[in-house]
Amino acid sequence: MSDFTVREYAFISIAYEGCPESSLGHAYIPEKAFEHLCELSASFSKHGAKVFELAGRRKLKLDQYVGVIETPCGTRIEILPKHMELNGTSDQEIILEERKLLQKMLSVCLHLPYREVGAASLNRFKNQPLHEWIISQFLASFERLVQRGLRFDYNRVQEEQKFLRGQLQHVKYMRQPPAKKHIFPIEHDVYEVNRAENRLIRTALEIVCKKTKNASNWKLAQELRLMTSEIPRSQKIQQDFRQWQSGRLLAFYEEIKPWTELILGEYMPVSTSGDWRGMSLLFPMEKLFEHFVAYHLRRNLPEYKVKTQHATEHICEHRQSKIFKLKPDIFIDRSQANVKNIVMDTKWKLIDQNDRAGRYGLKDSDIQQMFAYSHYYLEHKSEVILVYPYRKGKFDHPLDDFLFRDTMVAKLRVVPFNLDKPQDFKII
Repeated sequence: MSDFTVREYAFISIAYEGCPESSLGHAYIPEKAFEHLCELSASFSKHGAKVFELAGRRKLKLDQYVGVIETPCGTRIEILPKHMELNGTSDQEIILEERKLLQKMLSVCLHLPYREVGAASLNRFKNQPLHEWIISQFLASFERLVQRGLRFDYNRVQEEQKFLRGQLQHVKYMRQPPAKKHIFPIEHDVYEVNRAENRLIRTALEIVCKKTKNASNWKLAQELRLMTSEIPRSQKIQQDFRQWQSGRLLAFYEEIKPWTELILGEYMPVSTSGDWRGMSLLFPMEKLFEHFVAYHLRRNLPEYKVKTQHATEHICEHRQSKIFKLKPDIFIDRSQANVKNIVMDTKWKLIDQNDRAGRYGLKDSDIQQMFAYSHYYLEHKSEVILVYPYRKGKFDHPLDDFLFRDTMVAKLRVVPFNLDKPQDFKII
């Protein structure tokens, strides 16, 4: 099994004799693995998801998805965010910092308890590939769950016994031949560990035992496997997830659920049911960035309501129906404070504050979109904000305000978000 680590927009080619060494910007992988990625690319394109782009007969270019992809031949490709500038920084340093960033962003998007993903935890696992970090978190959660005690459940059992227990199935008993009158068909409840939550966790554990290469992960996984050997595996994963219960008696299970979903749910941009996916986890960076910004806005502005994907307005009416909804990424509701609301969009794109001639790299479509938000949501009486990633020396301070024509106070602000210091992000 070969492991490769690259970043967004990297190239992937077929390895050949004398080919350059793989780097963060270009990986050379076995031909079988490359063919599998080509098949995935075609499948994703059919469903409108752009993960790979053909850049020649023997070359693929990655898009804005991050995570990990495992191929049937055992090749594993870790895709990290393209956040840090090279500037002479070693590849290993970049890998460590961008793994740490991705872990923080995923932790926020999965709504994990903050105490579980604090600085100590992140520092401990930041030098592990994404899949090993997920496995580590899953195993740690499982260990705590076992220590607290697994939940049991009553399961209805039908069987034949030489003694009465529970309820006798009279019809079956009367139909038995005389030679079997000493055998009783009975129905009773058994208090056992076989319930949907435990089956799913056990199934995830089996995958972890096969996939982990980390020695400490493997050791802990084997210990937990022995301790929970009586739990059967899930035969219908999706059905069991629907049966996963919540509530006071199952509060201890909330921590492990997202990790179990990651390992079993196989987060892919589109459904490829029936195809090989291994432990493949892909996330669009644009969505991760949006959720990360919104999360820290809620923490930094507790006095206001911060809503995501707020869609209450539309552009057109057609045959008495409202169509073409406007859906800003973030809506800051300040009505209770008798202050004008704010609409925001996040963009996982690189802009340059020094490139005035090129309009800083801003796109016409993004500006037009913000104008529509200003008109329909704010009646041009407040401001709209575009948020882009912070880049030292490239985009480290807000641009001068953009004023919308023929409005009194409407303006567009373009501001940076420092992923390394999200606690400092305050737009008001």
